[in-house]
Amino acid sequence: MANALLVFNRNPYDGTDVTWNGLRLAEQLLNAGLEVNIFLMNDSVDLAREITRPPEGYFDLVQMLKELIGKKVLVKVCGTCNTRCGIHKGEPYFEGTQEAKMTELAQWVKEADKVLTF
Repeated sequence: MANALLVFNRNPYDGTDVTWNGLRLAEQLLNAGLEVNIFLMNDSVDLAREITRPPEGYFDLVQMLKELIGKKVLVKVCGTCNTRCGIHKGEPYFEGTQEAKMTELAQWVKEADKVLTF
């Protein structure tokens, strides 16, 4: 089965729709029959934290990610970024995500048919 790797880097609620559109694309790739993996690094790690809440009028991106996990999307989150990045530095990642290292991202890139970054 063909697979796609989506790598997120940005703060989920940075005033743009970049993260929202990436999550929407992940859903559509699943619907098209691709296996989808997501790697969160830099400030996007806040997407994997329960403490992250959407600002008034925004989509709940954390819930969108949880729904993708429920559909068997693998989500790995940079372990180094946990203490260095995001508004909520040091807060734990929620269940269903896996803390990972750059070596695991490199392996996913090597194995992916398509790599997209957001």
